[in-house]
Formats: sequence, C-alpha cells, structure tokens
Amino acid sequence: MVKKLIVFDLDGTLAASKSSLDAEMSALLHDLLGVVKVAIISGGAWLQFEKQVLSNLPQDDRLAKLSILPTCGTQFFQYTGGWKRLYAEDFTADEKQKIVSSLKNAVGTAGFHVEKTWGETIEDRGSQITYSALGQQAPLEEKEKWDADFAKRKKIKTILDTLIPEFSVRLGGATSIDVTKPGIDKAYGIKKLQETLSISVKEMIYVGDALFVGGNDYPAEQAGVISIPVRGPDETKRVIEAIIACLEDGQQARAFKVPSATL
Repeated sequence: MVKKLIVFDLDGTLAASKSSLDAEMSALLHDLLGVVKVAIISGGAWLQFEKQVLSNLPQDDRLAKLSILPTCGTQFFQYTGGWKRLYAEDFTADEKQKIVSSLKNAVGTAGFHVEKTWGETIEDRGSQITYSALGQQAPLEEKEKWDADFAKRKKIKTILDTLIPEFSVRLGGATSIDVTKPGIDKAYGIKKLQETLSISVKEMIYVGDALFVGGNDYPAEQAGVISIPVRGPDETKRVIEAIIACLEDGQQARAFKVPSATL
C-alpha cells in the first residue's frame, strides 16, 4: 500500500532539542511535501513549532499538506492561508495543580539533584504539563549528557505513575517528561490525523527517536503505524531521502527499505 502520510516527532528527530531545522532538513521536508502529506507531533508548544519549524520552511502552497500537532497531539493545526487550530484538550485548574505538585514530589523522591538550571523546569502548555530537568532554556550540550540513557526520567516516571495514575506520563526530548490527559498522547494524535485527513494507519509512516516502551513516540507504534526509530536528525534525513525516492518511483509500501543507519 502506497503511503499517503509521513508523521514525525520534532525534538531529537527533525532537529536537536529546542533547535531550529537546519537548511538541509528544511529543504528535505519541503521536497517531501511535494510528494506526500506530512504531520509533526511533538511535546512542544505551538510557539516552538513556529520557531523551530515553520519559520524555516518556504511559505508556499505546500504548507497546505502539513499538519501540526503540538503537545503530543492534544492540539491540531492546519494551514488554510493561515494556521488554524482545530481543537485543544486543555487541563482544568485543579488538574494542573495536582500534576505540578506531583512532579515536584516525584523529582524530590527520585533524588536527582540538579546543580544548575536554565529557566523554568515546569511549563504549563495548556493541554500538557512538561517537566524539563535542566530548565526550558538549557544548552543542548548540557541536556544531551544529563540523561542520555533515559534512566533518570524512567525512575521519575515510575514514581509519577503511582501519584497520578489518572494521567498519561511520557518521556520526550532530551530531559523532558510530558503529562497529558489519559488516552491523549501520540496515539490520540494519530487517530485525529486518521479522522481529519481520511487516511488509514496502514497508509502512514511514523519517524521518531523515542519509540521504546515509555517513550512519547511509542503510542504511535501502538496505534498500528509502521514506525522507524532514529537516533537524531542526520538519520532522519536519510529516511526522508529514502521515502522520497520510493514515492517518486511509485513503489509500494512493501518495497520501502529502512536505511541501515536506523537499525
């Protein structure tokens, strides 16, 4: 079956954490939009998408083939001459208070003392509460070495799961933990893409760097989408090149080869 939609994570997949798309990635995404619809689902807020992605893409009619789903799919934006939000699954004030206090409790219980932070460590994104261990503005080099194997955040998540079992807790980015309403994660975003674009999961490919159990990309794979794990933007670029080549040649899904670098 020919693929009609390619879905990407943002941080760690299309760009380094909190960084803008580089020139090569911007060009490849623009080329990809020339042959297939594209969606990006990330734990980041809408403003991050504007800064990291949209400001670096050509402002032409190909944007109509791009869907943006901030905060793990709890929001959905489409382009119709301008960006329009289709929905948002926001927390109530009481829910926000419980999540924030539980995050602080879990971090303290886990015992990971951070010597220095850059900006706020807990951010209210409306439909998602995000904990960033080193702060929202931490340098990339510091973030990459703090929890490269996800072990610290897995410990915090285990504690959080007991404190707020009524919410969904996922690991994302380089130092982040994302909390959303139950059942609203990237699988929810995939469902919304399916409904809004009338594209089945069999006609999608998902590309992300956190496709392991507990990672914030894993729900997309659980939703039944063929998923390709990558270890950073450079591998994603090779995946995009392979997808473009397959789609331009009219090859069927079974002929698609995952680049060896991602295996």
